[in-house]
Amino acid sequence: MSETKTLQYRTDGPPDAPLVVLGPALGTTWHMWDRQVPELSRHWRVLRYDLPGHGGAPAHPATSVGDLAARLLATADAVGADRFAYAGCSLGGAVGARIALDAPGRLTSLALISSAPRHATPDTWRQRGVVVRTNGLDPIARSIPERWFTPAFAAAQPAIVEWAVQMVRTTDPGCYIAACEALVSFDIRQELARVGVPTLVVAGAEDRVTPPADARALVAGIPDARLALVPDACHMAPVERPGEITELLTGHFSAALPAGRRDTPAAAPVPAQEPADGTGRAPDALPPGAAVAALTAGEQHRGHPGTAYDTGLRLRRDVLGDAHVDRVAEETDDFTGDFQDLLTRYAWGEVWARTGIDRRTRSVVTLTALTAGRHLEELASHTRAALRNGLTPQEIGEVLLHTAVYCGMPAAGAAFAVARRVIAEETAPRD
Repeated sequence: MSETKTLQYRTDGPPDAPLVVLGPALGTTWHMWDRQVPELSRHWRVLRYDLPGHGGAPAHPATSVGDLAARLLATADAVGADRFAYAGCSLGGAVGARIALDAPGRLTSLALISSAPRHATPDTWRQRGVVVRTNGLDPIARSIPERWFTPAFAAAQPAIVEWAVQMVRTTDPGCYIAACEALVSFDIRQELARVGVPTLVVAGAEDRVTPPADARALVAGIPDARLALVPDACHMAPVERPGEITELLTGHFSAALPAGRRDTPAAAPVPAQEPADGTGRAPDALPPGAAVAALTAGEQHRGHPGTAYDTGLRLRRDVLGDAHVDRVAEETDDFTGDFQDLLTRYAWGEVWARTGIDRRTRSVVTLTALTAGRHLEELASHTRAALRNGLTPQEIGEVLLHTAVYCGMPAAGAAFAVARRVIAEETAPRD
């Protein structure tokens, strides 16, 4: 079977036992589950996998979370498993949720750890891709102690924290960027009610990357889901609180075993916050469907529904970012609304949507045209867009240098000043 259709994996435990699959977080390897394997492999065959370009896995980038899910299903086929239990952390949780939605018959149970129906915002992931493309993975790696672990754990376990930092540093940058792009398009808020497998949602009480509110949104939307909050844990809960996570997984997976194989005691879940309203939801949990974001007023387009507008709005967000489009929408009024509608349908829904040249090339052309016309405010927006479309700062500099010859030195000088400011803002690592 082609290596691009499967994932690098290893198995532990009895070969004839029911299969449990453990999915890793972005920037980690299967070793993030080392502390869970000894107990789980007593009762299950445990399969751990690496994401593309992680842990020495072949650097074949995945284009979406759905692509990763398809590769995992092919990997399960390769080991002869029709059905399996699944636990995933962060991006690994997104893979499990995608399988639950696209191939529900393959799962016996699901555990989502440090997970969310949508991870951060598309702009966050695009900006992270810009940072990695420009600076490599070192800035991301240096932020890991604060993002993944509680301060107490980081102080007490410096060797483990350094191991985590090195995991990120040794990841293939191209595959890391591709995974960020996969998370740009991952949003299952409207699909949660279709998850039909028993689901355990686990959140670190101190997680700042996927805070407990994200876990509660999952529980509110998934019909057969329960919540466990792990105290004194941050994003990398399986590493930071291995005993609690192992106990939770053992109890959850045991409940799905055939009666004759339930030879492990059901673990008591770590207490979640008690419901306050008699609905079975945590106090600040959203009701089913409420996690779905509404369109802003500026996106209630003005008498021109249809493919061109919808396509244009999606492309405008993809290229310029949610923050820019949301700001334009907030500023749009009755006087400017028709112009914004025309811009979305014509410039974005028709011209940018054409397939004759790719987005990188369109960014080159756009930067050149805006420099020639001295449209500096638009140049700033499209410098950001160029970075997100895959141009490096060096390539943007080459475009402006070439433009200077044909459009004039003063115009190019002004463009360089704008582009330098934007590149400095966009390539600076953020929390």
